[in-house]
Amino acid sequence: MPSPRALSREEVDDLFRRGYSLESVDLRGSDLSGMNLAGATLRNAKLGDANLFQVNFSGADLSGASLWHANLKNAVFDHANLEGADLDFSNLDGVSLRGARIKKATFPLKKLSMDEIQVAVSTGKRLTMANPHYDDEDEI
Repeated sequence: MPSPRALSREEVDDLFRRGYSLESVDLRGSDLSGMNLAGATLRNAKLGDANLFQVNFSGADLSGASLWHANLKNAVFDHANLEGADLDFSNLDGVSLRGARIKKATFPLKKLSMDEIQVAVSTGKRLTMANPHYDDEDEI
């Protein structure tokens, strides 16, 4: 298997389709937009600063994963395991979390309330961020 840092979009897709685990993979800054990673094992994966626009993570295991500052706009996390995942400073506008496990997950609470997140988990209502982009001063 190639080095985690060397994984291209095509390699990620190929490994996933062959049933390989993507646990602890380092995909920081990658563009995986539009991919179908439903049911993937991405425990402790590093996905910070990645473009994950419209990625389907339904039923995926992202426990302990870092999605810090990722573009997750319109991504689907229905029935995914996000326990202990770091989603702080991420764009969660339009994200679906129906039935997701979120215990000890970190969310951008300056842009979303925990109540909104809980409603999204229980009803499937997509998240709406007032201002999904961050100014430099917000990141300090």
